[in-house]
This record gives sequence, structure tokens and C-alpha cells, in this order.
Amino acid sequence: MSSRQAERVLDDAVREAGDRIRAALAMRFRDLDMAEEAFAVASLRAVETWRRDGPPRDPAAWLYAVGRRRAFDIGRRAKVRGAAVHDAPEPAPDPETILMAAFEPIPDERLRLIFICCHPALAPEARIALTLRTLCGLSVERIARAWLTSEVAMLQRLTRAKRKIRDARIRFEIPEPDAWGERLDAVLATLEIAYGQAYEDAAGASDAADLAGETLRLSGLLAELLPDEPEVLGLAALIRLTEARRPARLDAAGAMVPLSEQDVRLWDPRLIAEAVALMRRAAELGRSGPYQLMAAIHAAHASRIETSATPWGDIVALYDMLLTVRPSAVAAVNRAVAVAEAQTAEAGLAALAAVEGRERLAAWLPYQAARAGLYAMAGREAEAAEALQAALALHPAPAERLFLERRLAALGR
Repeated sequence: MSSRQAERVLDDAVREAGDRIRAALAMRFRDLDMAEEAFAVASLRAVETWRRDGPPRDPAAWLYAVGRRRAFDIGRRAKVRGAAVHDAPEPAPDPETILMAAFEPIPDERLRLIFICCHPALAPEARIALTLRTLCGLSVERIARAWLTSEVAMLQRLTRAKRKIRDARIRFEIPEPDAWGERLDAVLATLEIAYGQAYEDAAGASDAADLAGETLRLSGLLAELLPDEPEVLGLAALIRLTEARRPARLDAAGAMVPLSEQDVRLWDPRLIAEAVALMRRAAELGRSGPYQLMAAIHAAHASRIETSATPWGDIVALYDMLLTVRPSAVAAVNRAVAVAEAQTAEAGLAALAAVEGRERLAAWLPYQAARAGLYAMAGREAEAAEALQAALALHPAPAERLFLERRLAALGR
């Protein structure tokens, strides 16, 4: 087998099982750094071994076995055998164990691992970031961008969290259902951010693209497990409403199509219907929250299918409520765009100017795109061009780049 073929098999194995392998190593050895190093070594050895001997029958199992041996070696050298559970191999499952596994309170492996990693002993942002890094495979740069912070600051946060896990000997164990509540906010935020990273590339060509389908599936499973948690239902509805628009997000040339210009006939009616049913169930529970409000905003956009018009005034009001219960610069930027559509471009620019933390937002592409759109709407072409150039300097994905370049060309720049 050639080196290229071996790398292709490895890429497939890492994409399909890499997150689970890293998480399994972390659970086994109680050390996230050790798990990442062991998995990296196993991946390096795979290319050489598979090129020489051909790929194994089960590449994921091979990677885990080699990673586990590497972790044992690391543990011995560091003389931490007494502090970690390294010695006995896992026993082969007996029939009773297999039967009991069928009645796990969290039946999906990846969802179980997300609950395990969202440990309440860690600060909320730290547990979310660690879960995104370990289970979703997101880079530190992506996670930092999701929080509108620097890569250095996020790396320091992750390092402190790993150190706390190691020093406090925090155990990675599946929580019982009565302990889910203290982890639920972090689990929902993890799914929200993971989906957001997948969605930001309209062409679905990024390294996070696979997370769109996975978060769609996991949010639906979580809604089945916790049908009386309205925010769980709200997140599941939000992801379905957003994912329903995917078929309309690219034009024939491969350029991103903004929401307001999408052909609603291409939206997925099945996903929209699922979202509406979830929102109705959430409303019956009588406890509102940010995910339900975000879902309501996207449902208002979806109403264009029936009315041929977007209710921008209603959307502004929903953003006002969202900013009351969960203030964020991201929501404030989106509100400014809605204000411009509901009122005037100048009103939208005034709302955008009032957003706090604009220094951090300067490196966030949607902010620069919003500036460009509002300046163009107001007839301030020079400022619109400057904002478009700033957005292009942030290295957008190909579909987004093509959209921005078209807008810049339309301004004669």
C-alpha cells in the first residue's frame, strides 16, 4: 500500500472514530494531555505500519490499542501509576454486562462522553472548551473564535482546566440521571457551538463540517431523553430550523447566499415541521429561555415561506428579549441588522455602534460583513468597501469569500 493510500485510510478512521478514541483514552488514564499525545503517536505509527503491512481489519481498534500502549509508557516514565488506573486491562464483557449496556441512561456513546466531559468541578467555559477540543476535535483557534477571544488566552484556559483535572484527580464517570441537571447547560452550549462552527462554512467544506449532521442527531436524541426540558427542545428546534436552510445556502457558482436572499422553496419542510413541533412542546412546559428565543427568531425567518415577507419588527423584539436573558455581542450584532431592516440603515448602524466589545468583534467575520451590509444600505460605499476588505482579510471559506468579493466588485472596488 502506498503512503497516500495509508494516509487516506487513517484520515477516514480519525474522522469517524478519532474523537471517541481520544475520549476513551482520557477516561481510561484520567489525563487529557496524555490522551492527545498517545493518540498522536498512534496516528503517526499507523501510516508507516499500514503502508508496510496494509490496514488492519478494524483501524479504530488498532489506533486505540497502540494509543493505550503509548499511554502506559508515558505513565511509567512519569511515575504516576499510583495516581491513575492503568494496570488491569478492561475485562471482556460478559452477557450480563452486554444486557445492562442496553439500558444505559444515555444510550448514545458520544452523548455519554459529552456528559462525562462537562464535569461540574470545572468552570462552565472550561468544561465546554475541553469537550469541544476532546470530543468534537475542534482546534484551539476555532474554539477561541467561538468565544471572541485570542488563541493564546483559550490555550491557557484549556491548560488550566487540564491541570485541575489532573491535580484534583477528577474522575470521568457517567453521571446518573439525577445529576444531569448540573451538566445540562454545558452540554447544550457544547452542541450549540459545535453546530455553529459547522454552519459558518456554507459549502460544508471545513474540518468542522461533519459536526452539522452529528449535532442535529444528538440534539434530537437529547430531546427524546429529556422531553420535559424546554431548553433542550429549543436547541433541537434551533438546529433544525437552521439546518433546513442548507440546500439554499449556495448559488450555482458556489457562492454563499445570505438568508434574506435565499429561495425558500429549497428549504427542507420536514426539518421545519420537526422544529415547529418541538417548539410547541416547549411552549406547553411554560418555561422560556434563550434557546427557545433563538429558535423563535429562526422560526420568524421561516415564516417567509407562508407570507413572502420577513417580520423584521418581530425579530427585533425577540432579539431584545434574548439580550435580556443572555447578553452577547453576537446577538447584539444580529439585532443591529434586524433594526436596519425594520427601520432604517442609519438606525441599524447606530445599534451596531452601541455594541460593546467592538475591538474583539473586529476579528469576527460576520461583524465585518454586517458593517459592510449596513454601510451599503446607507449609501456609504467607501465605508462598505473598507468593511468588505476587512472581512476578506479574515480568510473566509471559499463560498463566503466569493460572496464578499462579489459585493466588493459591485461597489466598483
